[in-house]
Amino acid sequence: MTTLQGTEHSRWRGIVLQSTDARPTVVELRPGQSATFGRSGADILLPDAAVSRSAGVVTAVEDHWVVSNLSARSTYVVENPEGGGEFIKLAPRRIDMPVPFEFARVVVPAEERPAAFFVFAAQHQYADPREVPARGADATRVAFPLVETAKYFLVLVALCEPRLRDSTAHVIRTVPEILERLAGLPAADGLSRAAVNFHIDYLARAKLRVKRPAAENQDGKADWQRAALVTVALQFDLVRHEHLALLPPLTG
Repeated sequence: MTTLQGTEHSRWRGIVLQSTDARPTVVELRPGQSATFGRSGADILLPDAAVSRSAGVVTAVEDHWVVSNLSARSTYVVENPEGGGEFIKLAPRRIDMPVPFEFARVVVPAEERPAAFFVFAAQHQYADPREVPARGADATRVAFPLVETAKYFLVLVALCEPRLRDSTAHVIRTVPEILERLAGLPAADGLSRAAVNFHIDYLARAKLRVKRPAAENQDGKADWQRAALVTVALQFDLVRHEHLALLPPLTG
């Protein structure tokens, strides 16, 4: 029988909304409760002329939350600040869209700068990780067999670092920048430009098995490979924030 972690303990059910003001407004919601956001008369105020007076509603559910866009024109974005650039769009007049993020930033288009607020949700439940896996012919294979002590994994972490630190970053590091970032790291000793190129190709071909976009021409091979590796690694949590500890400390 599969069990759920934490069901024997009392857990916070609901969500917390927090504005981005210097003195933030904090609203706690229990399951079934709702809070409004908008330009005026709302629980979370977004004081910008381009934001609707009644822009939307957030409602707490048992272990997630839903959000409604009451605007007739504007699309909102719900970002996962802890993810690799993950976001979902909330179309105009869309009601009660479920949001899967435990921590999210809701962004509303505005005149001066995007108006936003944060949502903190209850911790998700997971199946018991101690479940005994099948062995032999019936064993499930690893989709992305990465070895975190290998040099190619260091290259992958260095590639993903800018997006991990800032989900809005679009920078894809070049080979010289990867070499510079790993310089002085004992585990990366002996890395050359040719070696980094080899590891990138190996990751793309054998480990993450990324495919060249159909519209991509034959030029700039390394460019599409590096971009695709970052996308896949972050989408599937192959590289996470804790892996940044493998890199040398940032200076400056």
